[in-house]
Amino acid sequence: MTTITVLAGGIGGARFTRGLLQHLADTEPDATVTVIVNTGDDMWLDGLRICPDLDTVMYTLGGGINEEQGWGRPEESRRASAEIAAYGRGWSWFTLGDLDLATHIVRSDLLRNGATLSEATEFLCRRWQPGARLLPMSDTPVETHARLAMEADEHRAGELIHFEEWWVRYRAGVPVTEFVQVGLESAVPAPGVVDAILTADLVILPPSNPVVSVGTILAVPGIRDALRHTNAAVVGVSPIIAGSAVRGMADACLHTIGVQTSAEAVGLHYGSRAANGVLDAWLVDETDAGALPALAAAGIRAVAVPLWMRDAPTTKRLAADTLDLARGTLAVV
Repeated sequence: MTTITVLAGGIGGARFTRGLLQHLADTEPDATVTVIVNTGDDMWLDGLRICPDLDTVMYTLGGGINEEQGWGRPEESRRASAEIAAYGRGWSWFTLGDLDLATHIVRSDLLRNGATLSEATEFLCRRWQPGARLLPMSDTPVETHARLAMEADEHRAGELIHFEEWWVRYRAGVPVTEFVQVGLESAVPAPGVVDAILTADLVILPPSNPVVSVGTILAVPGIRDALRHTNAAVVGVSPIIAGSAVRGMADACLHTIGVQTSAEAVGLHYGSRAANGVLDAWLVDETDAGALPALAAAGIRAVAVPLWMRDAPTTKRLAADTLDLARGTLAVV
């Protein structure tokens, strides 16, 4: 397990990967980790290219994250956002911190001067030294939108709004009929993405949103096929514990696509690689041990272990269990 690739969204994927790196530093210091990050949440705002998940992963691994929020920088101020609002621009429900603005300004400048998102990400990581290679899922802009099932403020029923508006402004509380990845039809995996999957010893789907984070990554043409054909074991960690999302409103996303909010249902949604899915093995929480027979019947090796990432030791323990499941040394209950 010297070459590991993780497909991650924001907070859950970032925290899991941090625990993974800490565990590897103690046990396999020569191991290398690549994180393929969802960019479906990306958007232009106030003339700047915002990449929420890339920044959350970069800040978390680089020691610059606001631990209480799980996103953004600590000890932030919002003087610039207040000034932007005074001009009648921006979104009152999505304000950018002054320290965070520096990242967006540098990224946007690089992009406007011809850099790809991969190149801009590599440049930003030189400062943060995350300890892993961060790759956007695609250099092609892909933005997830939600189609409203009803009117909401100035929006009509049937209208597409950016996922961040649905997630942050409406807290996923307005019913939607579908998620649409705008730009997906012309997207290709970013350089290094497919190779990172095909040459890995292990690919991990961490406890990120299975619909709009990992699901969006898998929707990029070529990435699901790479997962299907890699010689690496593909192990997932459930983002659902005892019928509830570990963080965020993943339950609303699952409901929209007709998947029950349970560890079993999400595992079956990903599916076994033996049956054209993407998983070899799946970790569920001890409270969801009753799901193991159904998962095994579907061709997915499943084990129940503590999944709550409460602190550094419990997160490192989860990372260790993930590696042991891939090796076949974690007992299947």
